[in-house]
Amino acid sequence: MTGGLVAWVLSLALSLFSSTARAQAAAPAAEQILERARIAATLQHTDLKGQLRTGRQKTELRLFLRGTNIQFQYLPGGQTWKIFHMRLGDGQYDLFEGRGQELGKRFPPGRLREKVAGSELTFEDLSMRFFYWPNPRLLGEERVGTQNCWKIRVDNPGNTGSYRTMYIWVHQKYGAFMKIEGFDGSGRLLRRFEVDSTMRLDDGSYTLKKMSVSSFRGAKGSERKQGISHVEFEKPTSAPRGPR
Repeated sequence: MTGGLVAWVLSLALSLFSSTARAQAAAPAAEQILERARIAATLQHTDLKGQLRTGRQKTELRLFLRGTNIQFQYLPGGQTWKIFHMRLGDGQYDLFEGRGQELGKRFPPGRLREKVAGSELTFEDLSMRFFYWPNPRLLGEERVGTQNCWKIRVDNPGNTGSYRTMYIWVHQKYGAFMKIEGFDGSGRLLRRFEVDSTMRLDDGSYTLKKMSVSSFRGAKGSERKQGISHVEFEKPTSAPRGPR
């Protein structure tokens, strides 16, 4: 996140705009670009509610942003709230399965590929840990829709999770990610995240309103979309009350 989905949300996460960010005259280093994306995802102190939608299935969401401390909750049908805490910082991306405001137990790496509430979003996506992979490379400039972005490549330094290579498109002006694509070790496209819209908050900052998460299947070069989910948040109507 930093982010994560959230931080996917987040960036995930993990995807929040800072209203004070300014365009840079010359191409910055890849590390600087990702650092701006992490800052954009973690500066805010905002409470959001929304939904995770896959077809006709809708799952209620809550997102509490407290700088580098982020809590994500979802409510499976007929069950109790599932709560996850993210602790984001320089060179780290810790994900915990919590109870209330307590951190709870660290999320096991073996479960990173599990889907969240039957959607196309996985817990690996939720943690947005790839924002912290070392040695990012700047591949140049590229448009996402009408937006000018930097295109970054990062490679998984370990063996956990589904992804081996991630491509991240970061908005040149606002410093937040606009699109992410994840590939496996054979170069097959597995998942694509796209920011569809943002919203302006009362404090003048911008945050995620809607993001699509698409999964793909098939041989390299001929992947086909397998499914799509949408993360949607409502504009806050009252003062933040914090995690419960």
